[in-house]
Amino acid sequence: MADPSEETIDENAPPEGWPDESGAAERILNQDEIDSLLGFDLSDESVERSGIRAIINSALVSYERLPMLEIVFDRLVRLMTTSLRNFTSDNVEVSLDNISSVRFGDYLNSIPLPAILAVFRAEELDNYGLLIVDSNLIYSIVDVLLGGRRGSAAMRIEGRPYTTIERVLVQRMVEVILNDAKNAFEPLTPVKFNLDRLETNPRFAAIARPANAAILVKLRIDMDDRGGRVELLLPYATLEPIRKMLLQQFMGEKFGRDNIWESHLATELWTTQMEVRAVLDEQQLSLRRVLDLKVGDTIMLNATPDSLVELRAGAISLTRGHMGRRNHSIAVRVEAPLHPSARQALKDMR
Repeated sequence: MADPSEETIDENAPPEGWPDESGAAERILNQDEIDSLLGFDLSDESVERSGIRAIINSALVSYERLPMLEIVFDRLVRLMTTSLRNFTSDNVEVSLDNISSVRFGDYLNSIPLPAILAVFRAEELDNYGLLIVDSNLIYSIVDVLLGGRRGSAAMRIEGRPYTTIERVLVQRMVEVILNDAKNAFEPLTPVKFNLDRLETNPRFAAIARPANAAILVKLRIDMDDRGGRVELLLPYATLEPIRKMLLQQFMGEKFGRDNIWESHLATELWTTQMEVRAVLDEQQLSLRRVLDLKVGDTIMLNATPDSLVELRAGAISLTRGHMGRRNHSIAVRVEAPLHPSARQALKDMR
C-alpha cells in the first residue's frame, strides 16, 4: 500500500515557475520594450543611451572630459565662415551641428557614399585625422566656383566617380579648412595640419584600429540654397599629446598666471634683504686640528692683498672682486659679471 505522504513527480512536467501549456499564454515583449532593453531608440538620437547599448559604448570616452575642444571648434566655425566666404565669393554660413565620441570602425562603415575622405597629418602631434566631405557639398562647391546660377540646386550625377576637376576644387577647399583648423588650435598649442591624400573608398582611409575611440565634429556649410556637410574625425590617439591642455576649463588655465600677483611678487623680491658674504679663502682642516685650536693660534690664508674675493649668497657664488677700503668701511669692488648659476637661481626665484 503506497504512502499518501509521498508525491508523484512527473518527469515531463515543466520546472516550477515556467508557464504551463495548459495555463495562460506566454507574455511576448512588444517592439518598444525590446528597443528599451537593447538601448536602441531610433526616434531620438539625443536621448542618453541605456540598456545593452550603453554597456557596449561604455568604453568610449565622452568629449565632455575635454572641455577645451568646444572652444577650439567654436573658433574653427568662425574662422571657416570668413575664409570660405573669401574662397567662394559667396554668402557662406558655417554651423556646428554636433560633437560626439564614436568608434572609428563603426563610423567608417556608416559614411554615406559617394563622398571624399581627406586624410591629413597633424605634424606636431605625429598622427592622422580625417576630413569627410559629402556629395551635396562637393557638387555645391563645384557649382559655386565654376559660376553656377544662384537659386538653382547643384546638379548631381549618380553612379560615376568624381572627376579630376571636382577633386582639385575639393582639395583646395580642404586645404582652406585645414589652415583654419591650424589657426583654431594656435592659442592652445601650435599644430600644423597637412593634407596627405584624398580617398573615395573608406577602406583606404583607415588611420586607426576599428575599436579605437575618436572625436567626431559635424559641420554644416550653407551657401544660400546650396550646401552640405563636413565632418572632422580626430582619433583620441591624435589628441593624446595635448590631452592635458584639452582638460582646461578655459583658455590659458595652464599658465596659472595672475598679473597683479606677479607684479606684487616682483616688487617684494626687489626689496628683499639678502645676506652676501665675502670669502677670502677656503681651507680643509682635519677635525683634530680644529679641536686643538686655541686663542692666539694663527691660520695662514692663501691670499694676498691683490687676490680676488668671492661674493656668495648662501651656497651660490655671485661674482668676484678686489677688497679695499672706502672711507671708514671695508669695501669690495666687483671685477666680474654675475655668475651664470646665480642668474639662473634668480630666474627660478622669480
